[in-house]
Amino acid sequence: MYTSLEHYINGNWVKPSGDKSQDVMNPATSKPIGQLGHVSRGDLDNTLAAADNGFKQWRKVSAFERGKILRKAADLVRARTDEIAKVLTQEQGKVLMEAKLEVASAADIIDWYAGEGQRAYGRVIPARADGVRNLVIMEPIGPVAGFSPWNFPVTQAVRKVAASLAAGCSIIIKCPEETPGSPIGLVRCFHDAGLPAGVLNLVYGVPAEISEYLIPHPVIRKVSFTGSVPVGKHLNALAASHMKRATMELGGHSPVLVFDDADVAGAAKMMGAFKYRNAGQVCISPTRFFVHEKVYDDFVGRFVDIAKRTKVGDGLEPDTRMGPLANPRRINAIEAFVADAEEKGAKVEAGGKRIGNQGNFFEPTVLTDVPDTARIMNEEPFGPVAVMLRFKETDEMLERANKLPYGLASYAFTKDAKTAGKVADALESGMVTINHMGLALPETPFGGVKDSGFGHEGGTEGLQVYMQAKFVSHLG
Repeated sequence: MYTSLEHYINGNWVKPSGDKSQDVMNPATSKPIGQLGHVSRGDLDNTLAAADNGFKQWRKVSAFERGKILRKAADLVRARTDEIAKVLTQEQGKVLMEAKLEVASAADIIDWYAGEGQRAYGRVIPARADGVRNLVIMEPIGPVAGFSPWNFPVTQAVRKVAASLAAGCSIIIKCPEETPGSPIGLVRCFHDAGLPAGVLNLVYGVPAEISEYLIPHPVIRKVSFTGSVPVGKHLNALAASHMKRATMELGGHSPVLVFDDADVAGAAKMMGAFKYRNAGQVCISPTRFFVHEKVYDDFVGRFVDIAKRTKVGDGLEPDTRMGPLANPRRINAIEAFVADAEEKGAKVEAGGKRIGNQGNFFEPTVLTDVPDTARIMNEEPFGPVAVMLRFKETDEMLERANKLPYGLASYAFTKDAKTAGKVADALESGMVTINHMGLALPETPFGGVKDSGFGHEGGTEGLQVYMQAKFVSHLG
């Protein structure tokens, strides 16, 4: 057992009372490293009662005092970075350095929300009559049901936890069963920081059973989900049918625009590293590369070289630059994408195959000559595959970049300010970054449009989704 896989309910670490459990697998070895029990309906009832009572207490705690506890939790996360990161790599597969950066980022997110919660101001509206005071008061929305994914099990959970706690809400966070140990390490930091019982609760189990019980429950007033588009649509419909507010951070299929005046070497180096980060299992991972014909050969050559030189292996090995995919399902999915593209005429410039029979390793892959009819041109691959596409006319390329129902993140490289402005205006994405990696900082809003969801995590916007405005008009 690599860590004690207990649930956190009403301020206590407990073994769930359900009779179901599952093995937690190390994706680098395909061997079990722990066993995780599932919550029962009775456990969920206890958790809901805890969250309800926790909210009634926590909302009365001043934002200043809430911030003190959050900052202490952030300090504990930093102190335990190595411990949490090692667990994260063992259960998820990513390179240890990436895991350490994720945990460090989680501490920064907590710190930022600790301060932002103290700035959740209302406003005064000028009255039309003497003696009248019109006030807008920002209040916490209530107990939250949060659902986080396995690709970033610490930061995706902490964005929901830190924002809800800073706003004055309690939260039940359902973290991924594939990667339970690192969220447990995160929650222990909040517990040890002195968070009152019931304010934060952590459960695991059958995802559909938990979501379909929590979301309609009258205690829950807000839903936050990060995951796939189909599941997000289902949960959003469920939340809407019960008049629950929701934040949906869903999938993407990010375009990268490389113009003929770009720093080709710099763009290839930056996007090559980012493409194979976390084995491409990133919702904002660059995937569809639209490269101007004048620099196409240069860019693709450099990118292919990066793919071939990327060392794949166990994330705990110091020379590894890309770890395994998180589970065997991803191997099957990526093999299917590559096979479909090849059948339709695409050329594999690098990679394209599974590595060995132990662990979920796949080669960093680059495809060219990919037709628009290929599945990978229309469905999010969520893996280490980059698609290279040649373009000549900017307007035609922008139309192709925008044609998918996804709209999470977009990237562009150009030295021309006019081109940069046109791209920023034209791209149908919730986030656009030009000539650098400027996404996913604690102080900036993170979210998509179209099928990539709505609402934000990060930034002032990420706090506001856990609050509601109350208007008070007072005479005398």
